[in-house]
Amino acid sequence: MRLELWLGIALTSLSLAAQEHVGQYAQADIERGSRLYAVNCASCHGVGGDTIPNVDLKSGRFRNATSDEDLAKVITNGLQGTAMPPHKFDAAELKGVVSYLRTMREFGMGAVALGEASRGKSVLEGKGACLSCHRVEGKGSRVAPDLSDIGSIRSASALERSLLDPNAAMLPVNRPVRAVTKAGRVVTGRRLNEDTYSVQLMDDKENLVSLNKADLREYKVISTSSMPSYKDKLSASEMADLLAYLLALKGTN
Repeated sequence: MRLELWLGIALTSLSLAAQEHVGQYAQADIERGSRLYAVNCASCHGVGGDTIPNVDLKSGRFRNATSDEDLAKVITNGLQGTAMPPHKFDAAELKGVVSYLRTMREFGMGAVALGEASRGKSVLEGKGACLSCHRVEGKGSRVAPDLSDIGSIRSASALERSLLDPNAAMLPVNRPVRAVTKAGRVVTGRRLNEDTYSVQLMDDKENLVSLNKADLREYKVISTSSMPSYKDKLSASEMADLLAYLLALKGTN
């Protein structure tokens, strides 16, 4: 299928809604786009979209795109002669990224209370028991993603959502998997790498496991997070302190 035709199909609903009702995007699409942005874009553009000189995604103005369709083409094709690569998103994902880019300035602007980072470290290591799964600056478990630079790739509001509703906020890249070999061995864990023929995992006992897909009789990506909600586990002040500490983790140590 030609790229132009595919884009036309993928953006039909987006164009109708967005171009006729400028600035109005479905919250579900914005949320999806924010998660995709964190995984695919924040490492170069930054959480706020302004770490590349002369590029401010949060401004809502783009040098190479005017309409939502233009923006989608840039995302899909990349920009020749620059470091901007092409991205392979399906229709729903593309719609989400465009929706998020159009609403970055307003997204998550509801007040997020921040406390004292030093107290937040104590919450993370103590009552929160975060190091039983996560690792921070060389300390803790490798079962869940390393949080040492989480403050440079996630916003305060995104971190708060992850703590309050882990299932809804879980990034696709962080979803655990369950594999069953033809011999009956069951392996669950976090994906580190995957290609057409194999998958590498960190299992729930922190062992590195490499599996050939041809040797599996079952392979399933799990949509529920093993991380508990902290909605009723932490007080408001403890949550504020923990958020302040997580935001301070920039991976510089």
